[in-house]
Amino acid sequence: MTDRVIHVAAALVVDDAGRALMVRKHGTTMFMQPGGKIEAGESPLEALRRELDEELGLRPPADAFTWVGTFEEDAANEPGHRVLAEVYALTVQRGVPAPAAEIAESRWVDPDDPGDIDLAPLSTRALLPIVRARSGR
Repeated sequence: MTDRVIHVAAALVVDDAGRALMVRKHGTTMFMQPGGKIEAGESPLEALRRELDEELGLRPPADAFTWVGTFEEDAANEPGHRVLAEVYALTVQRGVPAPAAEIAESRWVDPDDPGDIDLAPLSTRALLPIVRARSGR
């Protein structure tokens, strides 16, 4: 049986200290980069900007984002599914965005040592290594 693929847009959100913003959805244990599913008729960047606004109250302009790439990995919270992520980078000022909608918790983590939190496979295998590489770590 072939895994089902969930198409999402995700953000490598970092602050000026190089920390990565991670979020955890209600009813789950794994932290991941913010973002969400791309709706019909949306571009990945439009979807990402909508999700960041709905879930964290972040409203950066489109030109604040930098394209990173497309990545595929096992889905964190949906067994038997893969996630296909269109990823953009974004740098924001310090502060903790206010979780809303389906987000239960957000936190800034050191990409070299995220602590004892459970991380999504996409974050562990692809996205946090990119944050480390971009910061020269």
